[in-house]
Amino acid sequence: MSFPPLRNDSFLRACQRLSTPHTPVWLMRQAGRYLPEYRATRARAGSFMGLATNVDYATEVTLQPLERYALDAAILFSDILTVPDAMGLGLSFALGEGPRFASPVRDEAAVQALAVPDMDKLRYVFDAVTSIRRALDGRVPLIGFSGSPWTLACYMVEGAGSDDYRLVKTMLYSRPDLMHRMLQVNADAVALYLNAQIEAGAQAVMIFDSWGGVLADAAFHEFSLAYTAQVLAKLHRTWEGAAIPRIVFTKGGGLWLEQMAQLDCEVLGVDWTVNLAQARRLVGDRKALQGNLDPNVLFAPPARIEAEARKVLDSFGAPHTGAGTGPTHIFNLGHGISQHTPPEHVSVLVDAVHAHSRRMRGQK
Repeated sequence: MSFPPLRNDSFLRACQRLSTPHTPVWLMRQAGRYLPEYRATRARAGSFMGLATNVDYATEVTLQPLERYALDAAILFSDILTVPDAMGLGLSFALGEGPRFASPVRDEAAVQALAVPDMDKLRYVFDAVTSIRRALDGRVPLIGFSGSPWTLACYMVEGAGSDDYRLVKTMLYSRPDLMHRMLQVNADAVALYLNAQIEAGAQAVMIFDSWGGVLADAAFHEFSLAYTAQVLAKLHRTWEGAAIPRIVFTKGGGLWLEQMAQLDCEVLGVDWTVNLAQARRLVGDRKALQGNLDPNVLFAPPARIEAEARKVLDSFGAPHTGAGTGPTHIFNLGHGISQHTPPEHVSVLVDAVHAHSRRMRGQK
């Protein structure tokens, strides 16, 4: 499959710990409800799943933030729960509410019935990846993604989002054998799913371990980190001659950064609770770092947004310049952008990151 040559490779270079002319920036959930053009497209699609499963709509909304902002990467418009939906759990989204499964997995029979889904059921995702990559026309790289095995399990058992994770943790502690079986199916499915995205045109992939941070220390290692490591071991490291960076983001995972530095991936994402200077000392000679502005900073006045962006860049410290590899930083939020964010504030942030990071490199 041939695509136009890449014109802005700063994100991919930073993933590989190579020097860049500025600190690349993209935002988790950058195509979303805070943009009026996204809301208009979603209204035409009729529902979230109508949007996500239509190649033309998914392509359109993925590119919308790039038309407004000088972002350095695009991320596939989809959802982390497409994989369990393909397992037959019945995913739906009510307007203004989060995801919900019609058939949650809560007993032994339901767990034993789980199987890695036929990837043809997710063809709409792979077709969207190819369509988006072509539509980008080499402007910036395209990131594919999936939920982690543990995060998928949380939704599969709870049936929706949760405040206390009571149902999934009850299974974890009462029947760890069932939890391990579910996580193994999920890990096998996620690896196949991400490899198919790479084969369709994704130039980097990200594993969202959104709920790893809700686990106790020992449980995190056994039920989350171990299965994320399994997925990474099965992913393509290169495709058609190009390196494919792999990013792992565990919300609330700052406690385990040193252990996560041993993962077979190129980038670790961190949330806003992590001190980037300390993270750089712990993992900077092994991984690039991604993060970590508090998304709520984007509700502040523009001058404060600029100041907070500078703080994040200064916290990471002097950027790597010159030949060879060294500590590198990809600017992002510490979690997804809020739907209530003023769109013009994102422009302020992106421009501030580029301007200050160029100054840090001795540029005007």
